[in-house]
Amino acid sequence: MAFGLLLPLRIAQGIFAIVVMGLSAYVAHWYDADTLTASPSQINFLIFVPLFSFLSLIYLELSPRFMAKVSHPYIHLATSLLNTLFYFAGFIALSVFLGKLLFCRGSVCAAARADAVFAAFSWLLWTGATALLALDMFKGVRTDREAKVAMKEQGAGVGA
Repeated sequence: MAFGLLLPLRIAQGIFAIVVMGLSAYVAHWYDADTLTASPSQINFLIFVPLFSFLSLIYLELSPRFMAKVSHPYIHLATSLLNTLFYFAGFIALSVFLGKLLFCRGSVCAAARADAVFAAFSWLLWTGATALLALDMFKGVRTDREAKVAMKEQGAGVGA
């Protein structure tokens, strides 16, 4: 059931990663081109996170199909959880940074605010995907245990 929902989530995660990267790159370019200071670390971090998301999405979608030996459910869960944590840290850090600015106006400020909002939506998407993966994984573990117990009970009944 959850795997039917994961593909649309992955597509949305990819689209939101493109948006976050574009907005972050715009703000970073403005800092680098129009001011005498380097772009803030919060913006730089939100350039890194979508790149990590793209690599994660490639691994999460292609490894089960083409490299089954490399694909493991715990690695999938850890990768998804890392993305969740990265987006959470990124949008919180950028929101705090924007809240402490003395003034914020113009298209760069609007882009930075939109960047924080899209990063928050990305966090929600990754949280949902992580929850679905965890539910499926732990439901499968419970089912495997129950199947082993049932097989042992059947084996004991057949031999008697």
